Amino acid sequence: MLILQDLTKTYRTRAGEVKALDGVSLQIDQGEFVAVCGPSGSGKTTLLMMIAAMLRPSDGTVRFEERDVYEMTGPARARFRAEKIGFVFQMFHLVPYLNVLENVLLAAAVVRRRNGKAQAVELLQRLGLQHRLGHRPSELSAGEKQRTAIARALLNQPKLILADEPTGNLDPENARCVLRHLQDFQKDGGTVIVATHGPAVQEFATRTINLREGRLVNPQG
Repeated sequence: MLILQDLTKTYRTRAGEVKALDGVSLQIDQGEFVAVCGPSGSGKTTLLMMIAAMLRPSDGTVRFEERDVYEMTGPARARFRAEKIGFVFQMFHLVPYLNVLENVLLAAAVVRRRNGKAQAVELLQRLGLQHRLGHRPSELSAGEKQRTAIARALLNQPKLILADEPTGNLDPENARCVLRHLQDFQKDGGTVIVATHGPAVQEFATRTINLREGRLVNPQG
């Protein structure tokens, strides 16, 4: 499903060049739940952003379902990302002046999904948020915000969910709740990649890989 070949990302700073990723090669099959573990600054977020077609590598390729993501035009890549990939952020990235249902429906607007509202309501009910549809983010708990973000990521029925420290701002109970929802998506045939610096995700993962200073420590997982 996903093949990463010799991915490198180099940033130029006043102190010189810094490699956020250094020759990462990895294959991820459909239906996996992969935990990408490592300390802050190890390259986890950079890796996820490249997989998500949001950050062009300095070198190397990202092939998703046999298509080279960065050979696409910008608009084609944006469409591909909207249809195939859902992204869940640590800081939720909800629009503060929109309510829960409206935040989820932002995903449908990108691809002009028909019946988006009915599907969004069904998702929110499944995630236990049926009583929060009209509430704004400021009225939600951290766990409710993250479940709203998961509903938004799931709305377009993606093949892949990428989650960057999705439990970083949650207490243990809410963290497990969020991970169970991601696991449900994986058990239904989806693929999940979670970047984390904590051990909790590994309980739910089918495979764990480790990044250190931009390199894979155990590439065979």
